[in-house]
Amino acid sequence: FDFQKVLVRWAIGRGRAAIFADTGLGKTAMQCEWAQQVVLHTGGPVLILAPLSVAHQTIREAASFGIHAEYHRAMPYNLSGIIVTNYEMMDRFDLSKFSGLVLDESSILKSHDGRTRTAILEASRRVPYRLSCTATPSPNDFMELGNQAEFIGVMSREEMLAMFFIHDGGDTAKWRLKGHGEEKFWEWLSTWAVVIRKPSDIGFDDSAYDLPPLHIHEHVLEMDRPTPGQLFALPAISLNEQRAAKRESMDDRVKALSAIVNQSHEPWLVWCHMNAESDALGKSIDGAVTVSGSDSIEHKESAMDGFTDGHVPVLVSKPSICGYGMNWQHCHNVAFVGLDHSFESFYQAIRRCWRFGQTQPVHVHIFLSDVERPILDNIKRKEDQHNEMSVRMVEHMREFMKRRVFGMQAEKSEYTRDVAEGEGWKIHLGDCVEVVGE
Repeated sequence: FDFQKVLVRWAIGRGRAAIFADTGLGKTAMQCEWAQQVVLHTGGPVLILAPLSVAHQTIREAASFGIHAEYHRAMPYNLSGIIVTNYEMMDRFDLSKFSGLVLDESSILKSHDGRTRTAILEASRRVPYRLSCTATPSPNDFMELGNQAEFIGVMSREEMLAMFFIHDGGDTAKWRLKGHGEEKFWEWLSTWAVVIRKPSDIGFDDSAYDLPPLHIHEHVLEMDRPTPGQLFALPAISLNEQRAAKRESMDDRVKALSAIVNQSHEPWLVWCHMNAESDALGKSIDGAVTVSGSDSIEHKESAMDGFTDGHVPVLVSKPSICGYGMNWQHCHNVAFVGLDHSFESFYQAIRRCWRFGQTQPVHVHIFLSDVERPILDNIKRKEDQHNEMSVRMVEHMREFMKRRVFGMQAEKSEYTRDVAEGEGWKIHLGDCVEVVGE
């Protein structure tokens, strides 16, 4: 699409850039084209790091655009072209041998003290061209933005915090923008990142991205067992109470969910958060294949690829394992056997199916007990906050982004100097003229 071409040209022009585009906006196609151009320009190889199984999907999508990419689990003997691997395999590659590096689903940098984050930032310093691709970052998680800036190489996280932020009250773990520096922060961000939720955010048509309806069905099961030490079942407020409530209601939730899935002859994507839930669902749902963290890489890839091509009718897993990067538009039935407090994982898990290319209304079924309702209420609160903050982020950056992105479009540029003294230099970029200092 036109907006994707513009973003790729901008990212190529920068050399090191971040494309924060919401799910379904074609980040895979854009990063593959960017990688191809780096290979053609430098003659050196480019490495794409991706979540498990997304690597194979990346290769298939690259091929659909006439771009050749190869999957490797270790440094190949003949190093050339575009190589795709999993984050888990990064330590088997010498990144100093690569001309370009792409982080697919780069929200992996969110953990500001994680070993993977530290390893990526250290190794990437030796790579001249870098591209970060993820869905719209959390607008109130400034640590993530700092990690992204450090990966791109524009500024360290500590420098960013010192320049634009102050501690929020007595909590030194929280930061807020300095009042007088807010506009400058968003303008600075627009120099190396583009944040879009839809094509119209940078002036393009949204009609191709009008998604079918999303229907959320809440199945709240009444607990007829009183809370220990009480006459009635009370809402689970603390984390310990919620963990206990989940264990107490698990059999009922699994039974109710399985009854609905077993009556269907369509593909289902079923999400859980505990290993016990995964095991129970695997036994209760006909034809279900489970993917757990302890499974081998081969099993994970086989199960996820099987669900993609239709051989696996029901896939059961955790959002932390299969909830990022996959394109499962062939499925329009999603179920959660329970919830945790992560809005991001909830959102990403739904968007595996509700995304560009989906032709059917998507139905999301949430199963939880009445005492677990505070978890659902918290997810809804975070959703409202995320939507509000995302709108504000894009509004702040829209004009800055348009200026930067469209300014990079010029295929060639030329400048002329005015002969009259005092008028300065005039640099002509396409139809834009910027007068700079004398």
